[in-house]
Amino acid sequence: MSRLDAQDARLAAIVGEGEDSTFDEDVDKFYHHLKKSLQLPCDVTGIEDFGWEEYYVIGPGNPKEYERLRRTQPSYRDTFELLAIENDISSEWMMFHNEDLAGHVRRKSDGKEFHLGLAEIKAVDKKSKQYQLLDDFAVWFVNNR
Repeated sequence: MSRLDAQDARLAAIVGEGEDSTFDEDVDKFYHHLKKSLQLPCDVTGIEDFGWEEYYVIGPGNPKEYERLRRTQPSYRDTFELLAIENDISSEWMMFHNEDLAGHVRRKSDGKEFHLGLAEIKAVDKKSKQYQLLDDFAVWFVNNR
C-alpha cells in the first residue's frame, strides 16, 4: 500500500467515506480523534511562513523589521510546544479563522503563548505518530475546506 493510499484509509476511518456530513461536522470528528490520539505536549513548527510573514519572507519587507517583529509574533521558523488543541477558537495568527482547529502553543525560546491554526503546523519529529496525525489533518483540511 502506498503512503497516499494509507493516508486515504486513515482519513476515511476518521471522517468516513462519501458520507453526507458537513465540513464543520468533519472538523469536529477530527477534533475528537486528535484529542484522544495526540500525545501532548509535542514540539511543532510552521509548515510554511505564517500569513504576517509573507511580506518579509517572499516580499519586499525589511529583514531587520522582520527580526524585530519575530520577537512578539509567532514565526514558522520558531519551535513551539503544542500544549492543547481547541475547537471554536480563533486568533489573529490563524489563516483560516473560524474554520481551522486551534493549536495552543508555547514558543520554546521565550515562553510566549499563541493560538495557531492546526493545519499550519507540523510536528518536529518526522518519525513520530504526532507528525502523522498533524499531517493527516493538514492534508485533509486543505483539500476539503
